[in-house]
Amino acid sequence: MLEYKTIDGYAQTEWEVQKSRFISYVNHIENETQAQDFVNQIRKKHFDATHNCYAYIIGEHSDTQKSNDDGEPSGTAGVPILEVLKKNELSDVVVVVTRYFGGIKLGAGGLIRAYGKSATLGLEASVIVKKSVFNCYNLSMDYDLLGTLENYLHQKEIRIKDKNYTDKVDITILLPQNDSENTLKDITNLSAARCKITKLDTVYLNIPVEK
Repeated sequence: MLEYKTIDGYAQTEWEVQKSRFISYVNHIENETQAQDFVNQIRKKHFDATHNCYAYIIGEHSDTQKSNDDGEPSGTAGVPILEVLKKNELSDVVVVVTRYFGGIKLGAGGLIRAYGKSATLGLEASVIVKKSVFNCYNLSMDYDLLGTLENYLHQKEIRIKDKNYTDKVDITILLPQNDSENTLKDITNLSAARCKITKLDTVYLNIPVEK
């Protein structure tokens, strides 16, 4: 079963160290174009900032990884942000950290800690989800089977996508890929093979992850 962690939506945080302001922006993205568009949006918003540093990871297997120090000493800004994303095993996420210099130099070690903490604060304010693949099935049945199968779906906490009532009842369910076979066997047995099961498409669902 293919699954990976990402974030749902957008988050923003701010903190101060040695009079420098660090503003973190975290956003869910699907490709590099969206990532760069978001970076440019923040750069435009904070055109007067000292630095707008960023990192992003994209893809089911974290295939694309980019970071940028935007004028900070090499490896002290973008890389620490990227490392936080990697440590949290996140993908399809971009983080931009805007810095307004406060007049006190932090040194290389201080910058690495500051940008790393900024990214961490941004992620702590985000909704982290597990993106999982589900198989979609249509169950077509006579009305006399409805109560039995609805009770089963409820007991098993199976996700119901849609219901349609005509001369028959059609229920669209979502099953995790690694658990589809057993559930379908149960439905066939409960209905004495009178429930027609049709496989539809596969979909990604965002499942909240406890922090």
